[in-house]
Amino acid sequence: MPGPLLHFGATILCSHAGQAQPTTVYPRVLVSGQPTVLQTTPYVVAGCTLPPPPVANGPCVTAQWVTGTTRVFANGVPLLVLSSQAICAPTATPLIPSIAQTRVIAM
Repeated sequence: MPGPLLHFGATILCSHAGQAQPTTVYPRVLVSGQPTVLQTTPYVVAGCTLPPPPVANGPCVTAQWVTGTTRVFANGVPLLVLSSQAICAPTATPLIPSIAQTRVIAM
């Protein structure tokens, strides 16, 4: 699905309100002055409120994106858009991209 490209300053949360940030960025492609993020980049999650075992299987620690752009690539790798999907580990819950730049739309 088309959508705004995600960038380093985008607001991305785990399902339990933890802040997710990319481990690296792709500085050769900028949107609104911020570097973009490749689909292959792992994310780290901080502040997840899901309790640890035996109460639950949390908190979310890392996340990996499973979908990205289909027509726009950087260095041959898909980029991330607002509609991209990711899975957190060890909880297997999704990341929720909520705020990103709106000037660059990709598919």
